[in-house]
Amino acid sequence: MKKTLALLSLAAVCSVGTAVCQNDQQNHIKRVLLVSVDGMHAVDFLNCASGISGANHGEPYCPALAVLAKHGVNYVAASTSKPSDSFPGLTAIITGGSPALTGVYYDVAYSRNLQGPATTTGNGNAAGPCTPGQVPTGYTTEYEEGIDIDQTQVNGGSPGAALTDGTIASIDPNKLPRDPANGCAPVWPWQFVRANSIFSVIHQNGGVTAWSDKHPAYSSVASGIGPTALDDFYAPEINSNVIGLPGVTTPTGIHCDAVLDPNSDLTAWTNSFQNIQCYDTLKVDAILNWIDGKTHLGAGKMKVPNIFGMNFQAVSVGQKLIENGVNGGYLDGAGTPSATLLNEFQFVDASIGAFVKELKKQGLYDSTLIVITAKHGQSPIDPSLYVRQTINGTSPATLISNQLHAAMPPSEDPNGSGIGSTEDDVSLVWLTDPSYTDAAVALLEANPGPTGVGLGQFYYGPSLKLNYNDPTKDPRTPDIIVTPNVGVTYSGSHKKQAEHGGFAHDDTNVVLLLSHPGFDRKTVKAEVGTAQVAPTILKALGIDPRALDAVRAEGTGVLPALDLK
Repeated sequence: MKKTLALLSLAAVCSVGTAVCQNDQQNHIKRVLLVSVDGMHAVDFLNCASGISGANHGEPYCPALAVLAKHGVNYVAASTSKPSDSFPGLTAIITGGSPALTGVYYDVAYSRNLQGPATTTGNGNAAGPCTPGQVPTGYTTEYEEGIDIDQTQVNGGSPGAALTDGTIASIDPNKLPRDPANGCAPVWPWQFVRANSIFSVIHQNGGVTAWSDKHPAYSSVASGIGPTALDDFYAPEINSNVIGLPGVTTPTGIHCDAVLDPNSDLTAWTNSFQNIQCYDTLKVDAILNWIDGKTHLGAGKMKVPNIFGMNFQAVSVGQKLIENGVNGGYLDGAGTPSATLLNEFQFVDASIGAFVKELKKQGLYDSTLIVITAKHGQSPIDPSLYVRQTINGTSPATLISNQLHAAMPPSEDPNGSGIGSTEDDVSLVWLTDPSYTDAAVALLEANPGPTGVGLGQFYYGPSLKLNYNDPTKDPRTPDIIVTPNVGVTYSGSHKKQAEHGGFAHDDTNVVLLLSHPGFDRKTVKAEVGTAQVAPTILKALGIDPRALDAVRAEGTGVLPALDLK
């Protein structure tokens, strides 16, 4: 009788979705390691796991990924969010939601129902007035390094923190957008996202959660229930001043005690092919500590998380950067990596190999699902297609500001003193009033070519409402989205040769590999989205995917061709 009652009790616990419990019965998947290799295309995975003539003597240069692929499902037509920036890209992966649902279009965007921060941000988003209960005029929103207490510090200026310990405590609430409908309270990153995340759902179902990323602002992954959704969170600031990192050694054996590349621009880790690897290693070490049952710096103990992961920036830097006359990026349209980009792939692969080795050492490999994907791609792969548009012509926001000045909100105006508009290889245009839309579109149409805005396609009116939301009803939706010709970037910088954020294939088609020892090797050519990662992770852990707002609201499905029972 007692044994029967015990079994019934166990069944009751499992029925509410306790992750570890259900997976003992189903797939033996007790945890998920989620890795975003920012910038990594599907073709990059093919080239590095199989080899390509012209790189590494034609031999594979990602042996760890190649081994994972032997028991992996490889989705070769996976697409990121659109726009394909880091913030919406990450948000899609961990919520399953599109920007239309989550309200996340870019790390620097705009909201018609919010007002400016109490103090000017580190990147110049000016302080703005806010009166509780007053109808807002709208303001630029910022969720990246600019909201740190001190963005020059790796720890983001967190009071009393260790040298590299960037966390939620690194965020300055006075630099956050404010909500007049909520007494002008600051809008924290996890509050800004309008859908719950897998971290919230897994935590609510008894799981342990941890995440590491490039800005403290990316504590946005706690959307749903807020900071309690994260049992551990680590975000050393990537756009901080470069320093030596005592005791840090990359998985390829390079010591970071002193700055590796002292002749580079030391105002950000992304300015150097070498320094970025030391920065990424901080997060690699956090993953290894979590696998070992420790907190991110290794100073405390915690249970091995049921969901944990990080993002790599090394490949993205290797794709984009021109440093002191040395080009990263690709040699051709086939994706043959330059020597510097090849080195970044090898670093990332060695890091992933270190994760696998540590999982095996701790006896966790067979019960861990490993997901390799990317928040965004990078465009263009073919270096001959790259165009620095603002050298040849202008950008949509600048053109509108110059010729239709009243249409641009002050905090969005590229000719103003604030942080300005959102333009990479996409342009998101928010206007002071929707009545300006037709005039602004006519202006863009009249200036399409090389000396204009490099116009490829744009969304406004019905096409915008269909793919996103009606900007007259949704305070986050841009009035116009401009997707320029392939290769066009709204930049005059000579330090870049690629960018992301846009809708082009090279922006959006990314690696998506799910690996587990129990899987058969498969290649899936059906089109899927990285947003499907979120419900798939929940199903793998034995939790109903319908616990996600995005699944219920947008019908986001589990990835096909997986044996998750």
